Amino acid sequence: MRELTYTQALREALTEEMERDPNIILMGEDIGAYGGVFRVTEGLLARFGPERVRDTPISEAGFIGMGVGLAMTGKRPVPELMFMDFALVAADSILNQAAKMRAMSGGRVKVPMVIRTQQGGGRGNGAQHSQSFEALFTHIPGFKVALPATPADAKGLLKSALRDENPVMFIEHKLLYNTKGPVPDGEYIIPLGVADVKREGQDLTIVSYSRQLLFALEAAETLQREHGISAEVIDLRCTVPMDIETIVESLRKTHRLLITHESHASCGVGAEIAMRVMETAFDELDAPIMRVAGLDVPIHVSKTLEEVVLPQPGAIVRGALRLMNGK
Repeated sequence: MRELTYTQALREALTEEMERDPNIILMGEDIGAYGGVFRVTEGLLARFGPERVRDTPISEAGFIGMGVGLAMTGKRPVPELMFMDFALVAADSILNQAAKMRAMSGGRVKVPMVIRTQQGGGRGNGAQHSQSFEALFTHIPGFKVALPATPADAKGLLKSALRDENPVMFIEHKLLYNTKGPVPDGEYIIPLGVADVKREGQDLTIVSYSRQLLFALEAAETLQREHGISAEVIDLRCTVPMDIETIVESLRKTHRLLITHESHASCGVGAEIAMRVMETAFDELDAPIMRVAGLDVPIHVSKTLEEVVLPQPGAIVRGALRLMNGK
């Protein structure tokens, strides 16, 4: 199978869906002539024209609000937030309008809008450009939330999101854009809300998503090579809908669960996963659930301090060893 970068896979999904559906409209800061800050939309302005690929002023509240209106009147807008951190500027349009319109209208008005954005640290971008907000959008009902970790999942999930009748927060990671992997050609759809077992194992289950999944896989290799521990790694892929059944099915085999994500630990997605597992599969657990997540402090510019705040593969290994040893 051919290999594409994460960026190329996203661009291919957008291109194929825009050719299929003339109602899809892209909008955002520097997405047209410049091709987007991470070049995902490069070449799409020339291919589809300014009516469907629109550069906007620096006004997240303005173009997200415009997207909500377009979606309510039959279009399928794809506004791009340059950084997830800027979502808070448009919080009312996202959380009070897009997320609630379908329920408030009794299903008569839909908002089929996909907000593409990227988040996370690792580049020394500091506290206002490195945050991870998936827990916020998982908490507010009305949105679906996807966080692909691989190029193939990026293509398959984005195509699915662009066909969904609900608003979707599609969250990429700034350090995944140059990663490369096999991507199916042509029509390739991954349903939203279906987790994927990326590595099979017998001794413990590690659940993650987005860039942290790559760290989980690296940690699993270390556990096998240096400690003889066989870890199964599950890519959650979406936090809404959340596929708990795949996790429980793994726990019926391993009976130990470690959850790792880059975002802050407190009230994070890991806490939600742990509670749902406790509610549905407590008897499958032979040890307390372990979390390895970002520290509850602002993210530093200094690379050394940033790596302390954000969980690295070594932290996952240490957490897994504590879980296996019951300490």
